[in-house]
Amino acid sequence: MAFPLILAALLQNISPPAAAETSDPSGAAIAAPAIADEDMRLFAALNGRKVAGRPVGGPYPTADKILLLTRDNRGNPEIGGSLAMPVRQSLPPPPAGTLAVVRLHQRSETVVPGPTTDDLAFVAANRIPLFVIGEWARPAPMWEVAWQGDAVRYRIIGDVGEIGPWQD
Repeated sequence: MAFPLILAALLQNISPPAAAETSDPSGAAIAAPAIADEDMRLFAALNGRKVAGRPVGGPYPTADKILLLTRDNRGNPEIGGSLAMPVRQSLPPPPAGTLAVVRLHQRSETVVPGPTTDDLAFVAANRIPLFVIGEWARPAPMWEVAWQGDAVRYRIIGDVGEIGPWQD
């Protein structure tokens, strides 16, 4: 299947700063947080929900949309890359410099809406925050999935920014 090769090529072209580290405005290296900073969470909520409901171009009409979040040279959140992946396909490791990932699911695949087992596995493997947005409802529900302590946990992010409790 040619899709993984194309995806790998796209991800190699998205190369912000170093893996799991970035630099602050003074140039000092800082580690990527396991839980997203507040500004990154708000950026993901605003920009991710803007994408919800928009059609996906290419060979996968029901693909999940993926946004790779980074910081610009002034330290502000930005979208470092965007792509689409077939539904029910696990996410590959993110490119160097990615601080968080937003994944928009077209339909709920769990009995109780929320992150899928693939979403939880992605965070466990990569230890970076993942924001999951459900395109099946309006307003689009959103969850933050993060590595916390020694386990993957998630919480709901409301449509006006309220944050729910962490769940296992």
